[in-house]
Amino acid sequence: MTQGAAASHYDAAGEEHEASSWAVGFVLFAGVMMIMAGSFQAFSGLVALFENEFYVATRNYLFQFDATAWGWIHLIGGALVALAGFAVMAGQTWARVVGIILAVLSAFANFTFMPYYPFWAIMVIAVDVFVIWALAVHGRDVKA
Repeated sequence: MTQGAAASHYDAAGEEHEASSWAVGFVLFAGVMMIMAGSFQAFSGLVALFENEFYVATRNYLFQFDATAWGWIHLIGGALVALAGFAVMAGQTWARVVGIILAVLSAFANFTFMPYYPFWAIMVIAVDVFVIWALAVHGRDVKA
C-alpha cells in the first residue's frame, strides 16, 4: 500500500484502513481553523485588556464579567487553541482529544461572550462545531 501526503494508513482492531484525501483535508482544515480562530480570539482578548471600554455588554445578562476578565479568558483560551491547532496539523494523537476539549470550552466561552460581541461569538461557535466534527470523525485519518 502506498502512503502519500494525501492519504495515511493505520491498523485499527486488526483491519487495515486507507484514509481518504477528503478526511485528511478536513482535519488539516480543522487544524488551520484552530490556529486562525485561536489567534483571533487571543487578539480580541488583547483588545479587551488594553481598551477596557471597547466591549459593551447588554443589560441584565446572566454572565456578566469585567472586560479585563474576558480579556484574560480569550487571550489564554485563544493561545491554547492555536497551539493545539499546530499539534493537530503535526499529526499528534493527543492533540485531537485536546483540540476537541478546547473547542468545546471555546464554544461555551463564546456563548457567554455573546452579549458583548454577538456576530463574532456566533462565528467562533460555528468554527468550533466544525472543528469538533472534523477531529471526532476524521481525526484518526491523519497520522504523521
